[in-house]
Amino acid sequence: MAIATETLDLGDLGFDRGAHLLIRRALARLAPGQRLRVHGSHRELALHLAGWCRGRGVALEEAEGALLLGPCAALARTEQSGTPARPAESAPATWGMAARGADVELGAPAYHFPLATKAEVWAEEAGRLYAQAVAGQWDPDSAIDWNAPFELPDEVEDAVVQVMTYLVENENAALLVPARFLGQLHPHFREVMQCLAITVADEARHVEVFSRRIALRGRKPGLSSVGGQASLKTLFDTADFSVSSLLLAVLGEGSFVNLLNFLNLYAPDPVTRQICRLAARDEARHVAFGMSHLAWHMAEDPSLRHRLETAVEARYDALADTDGLNEEVFDALILLAAGAFDPAAIATGYQRVQDLVREMSDGRRARLMKLGFSLPEAQAMAERHTRNFM
Repeated sequence: MAIATETLDLGDLGFDRGAHLLIRRALARLAPGQRLRVHGSHRELALHLAGWCRGRGVALEEAEGALLLGPCAALARTEQSGTPARPAESAPATWGMAARGADVELGAPAYHFPLATKAEVWAEEAGRLYAQAVAGQWDPDSAIDWNAPFELPDEVEDAVVQVMTYLVENENAALLVPARFLGQLHPHFREVMQCLAITVADEARHVEVFSRRIALRGRKPGLSSVGGQASLKTLFDTADFSVSSLLLAVLGEGSFVNLLNFLNLYAPDPVTRQICRLAARDEARHVAFGMSHLAWHMAEDPSLRHRLETAVEARYDALADTDGLNEEVFDALILLAAGAFDPAAIATGYQRVQDLVREMSDGRRARLMKLGFSLPEAQAMAERHTRNFM
């Protein structure tokens, strides 16, 4: 039984002037099992067509004075990289940088992405949180009134500078940790990639505004303590994406939302209050991403629960001999919360900082329980979080 054919007459059009466009179009329109008969007068048509077909897995033969192509579906040369709307359970290394849902040509080079499975990286809220982040981006020059008039006693300005110094080093860690994971993540999981990227951008902006506030009245940064650096190094050294999400986002940045809201309430000048209010909004989104990711991963892998508990315990043990929050920061927070230098005000400031610490612990416990930990488990994990807040 003869195989049905379709005919394409190229006239004198050769591959040097675009003949492949018409050939490719004609092949795409063939029914299954059909072949394409190509006629043409260009002197190098047969030579160029043979090379073109070899490169694309298309059968080619000469028959009755014509060039016969096909059946073109005999050799599959691509695979689909998931679907545009939903990622695959795992992303092969050969999908590389391809857009999700694209037809990836076979034989593409393999990339090394350590984070390449949905179970270990996905967050159901990633797309929504990214869209929210894009809509909520703010420009430090226009969103903050850097010229707002205020005068502070030297001791109070020094306290603000010390707290801002502390915030800068913590935000440096909160920037570099997701940046490292961003470079390990298969771009097939684009919503997660976008969330990590905009988190890095958020933290870079926070470092900028906290640094500008330090310099606003001509001061240099305050003290960076050994205990604070030790605490942040445990975050920086964490190699597990989900453990990092717990320690940095859920526990650390969750506590920082409390701290930034505290500073928005008690900071002595309008510039610091504006900075902290805007930064707290960003940090709350980072916490939400961490919660969404952990909820997903814990549902996919029940053994993660034990790894998270062990990680909290290990970090607690590693920092047991450190000072935790440095004295200069603690005293600065008391002074800012006091608002004055008389004994009653200082006592009030001290109590407000103690209330802040309790509020942080309560928040950590509540988030852990939302992830499915029991009250005793959540209480123990919340209490073992670093005294450095982050």
